[in-house]
Amino acid sequence: MSLLGLVRHLTDVDRGWFSGVLGGEDRPPQYWDAETRQETDFDVDTADIAAAMRLWQKECERSRRILTGCVSLDTTGVSTHTGVTYSARWVLNHMIEEYARHNGHADLLRECVDGATGY
Repeated sequence: MSLLGLVRHLTDVDRGWFSGVLGGEDRPPQYWDAETRQETDFDVDTADIAAAMRLWQKECERSRRILTGCVSLDTTGVSTHTGVTYSARWVLNHMIEEYARHNGHADLLRECVDGATGY
């Protein structure tokens, strides 16, 4: 696990929920190996940090545009993976949980580096 891996993972999470479900777009994950059929978001040995940050920021901007286009929080979209319908409200709640969870992971990684704990 690494901070860069978390950024790359969140890039694909945003891409899947906002572009895929709410936007109805067929955009495969950015960090995916079609040959092995596995995620590569945490394979960061040769990753370009600046490029990963730019891509994450672009996905966040795209997510905001898609959400702005929703008429209400009751607007729905369908997951192409499961066929399940989700509301914009559900997606936003899920994304809050997802980012909170991974922010916690990032804090634990930081704590391992500097040893400081918060109150």
